[in-house]
Amino acid sequence: MIIYKTDDEIRAMRESSQIVAKILRELRPMIKPGAKTSDLDDYAERRVREMSAKPAFKGYRGYPASLCISINEEIIHGIPSPRTLREGDIVSLDFGVLYNGFYGDAARTYSVGQVTPLAERLMAAAEQSFYKGLEQMIEGRRISDVSAAIQQSVEAQGFSVIRSFVGHGIGHALHEEPQVPNFGFPGRGPKIKPGLVLAIEPMIAAGDWDVEILADGWTAVTKDRSLAAHFEQTVALTERGVEILSAADDEPAGVRFTKEQPYA
Repeated sequence: MIIYKTDDEIRAMRESSQIVAKILRELRPMIKPGAKTSDLDDYAERRVREMSAKPAFKGYRGYPASLCISINEEIIHGIPSPRTLREGDIVSLDFGVLYNGFYGDAARTYSVGQVTPLAERLMAAAEQSFYKGLEQMIEGRRISDVSAAIQQSVEAQGFSVIRSFVGHGIGHALHEEPQVPNFGFPGRGPKIKPGLVLAIEPMIAAGDWDVEILADGWTAVTKDRSLAAHFEQTVALTERGVEILSAADDEPAGVRFTKEQPYA
């Protein structure tokens, strides 16, 4: 069942999501050659607790850290460790918090120093596909319209969409209904209406979309070991339009769309 949020609940989710955005922004300058992924995780956990919030991922279904840090061919759920970042890597940070009873969730993929043109295009494609999906967050449209727009954007740029993992509703729980795949046919699934809050998160690969889980039981990698990128925001549809609750200061925070007639 989809749980639609009130204005007050969306206001509370904005607060939790802005904690996520702030900490991801603070982590960005730390993404450099020689940085230990465990140090990034330690920083994120310390900062979130300083803000009187809790890391959403730590202990969730047994996950051992506060940040998911996925490097190069790793898609999601990479576990922080003494491993160091190297020049030319791309690294995805996925982070969530619980604050005053509500969750916020976001992810970014960053470059470590100078990266290849392919890596640059892949990271840009992940972010661009998110905004293409967001354009479908219009009252009366359907969840699969978001999915189809993401897939079309990614594949038009020569990349593939990961199909084993999806976006999701979010609120009092980290993962709520509905699921939001990054692929599929338009015009299907639940209708979109005000109060819907989603974590939209394209996960894409430079090669094939097949996935393998490593021996740690968490880290998902591309089976062909091609590069992967991840971009996620927590977004809400209100009567005023779409708001990106987890937008950083230098990112668009709101996109206004006119209402359209529902699909037949």
